[in-house]
Amino acid sequence: MAATASRQRQFPRARKVISTPSRSVRGLGGHGVFYWRAARNTPHAVTAYRKETLRLIAEISMGSGALAVIGGTVVIVGFMTLSGGSLVAIQGFSSLGNIGVEALTGFFGAFINVRIIAPVISGIALAATIGAGATAQLGAMRISEEIDALEVMGIKSMSYLVSTRLIGGLISIIPLYSLAVIMSFVATRVTTTVFYGQSSGVYDHYFATFLRPTDLFWSFLQAILMAIVVMLIHCYYGYTASGGPAGVGEAVGRAVRTSLIAVVMVTLLASLAIYGTAGNFNLAG
Repeated sequence: MAATASRQRQFPRARKVISTPSRSVRGLGGHGVFYWRAARNTPHAVTAYRKETLRLIAEISMGSGALAVIGGTVVIVGFMTLSGGSLVAIQGFSSLGNIGVEALTGFFGAFINVRIIAPVISGIALAATIGAGATAQLGAMRISEEIDALEVMGIKSMSYLVSTRLIGGLISIIPLYSLAVIMSFVATRVTTTVFYGQSSGVYDHYFATFLRPTDLFWSFLQAILMAIVVMLIHCYYGYTASGGPAGVGEAVGRAVRTSLIAVVMVTLLASLAIYGTAGNFNLAG
């Protein structure tokens, strides 16, 4: 035994490398169990905690405290997609102008905004606002033993705190994402026609030609999936936070980092599943 302990002290890095995979597997298992419990308790949250669900929908959409003063998540998502749509117009007009086809900027506005810009920016905004707030709230409740107090009072904390936030995020993402798509379209059109002087008729012709209703439908499904992933990740890190106030801050950081990675992965996998490698359009005619 002494010889074994001596070898472990001599090779701490090897021991760390060996134990890392087992910790990763346990962590993934914890995530999976938590996500299943949150989804399973959703019907109970709808029937038992309707008022809390409505409150969370309002809080997620318009924010609370200082965030509500500027309009909450609505304004943040709107301005972020506004800047993204403007960037599409700037880069698209300049790049296409180098080969003499700047008239196709409307194609950029219809194609890239729906498939890439609006979903990614909306996911980032959700993670930075709604998700981070949920992690901080649940983490503060965990370290102050409020979650344990709810369980003692007979309230199912998983339903009351997690499933209600999941439902609120699913309901709120529809108007929020609608605003994001509209703002990206408006920003691209205004930048192209007003600042670059392209004819409105030319832009609208190519925009209407390449804007497919099915793309909008899949984009909304992608946004809904992204909202589910973001809310589950942030609720998990907040619900399982430990270590006092410093632990809550660490949980928020880990949740934001994980959700940003998840947003990009959801966009990548959904795009591959929906559109494949062909792009599903014909730039001809």
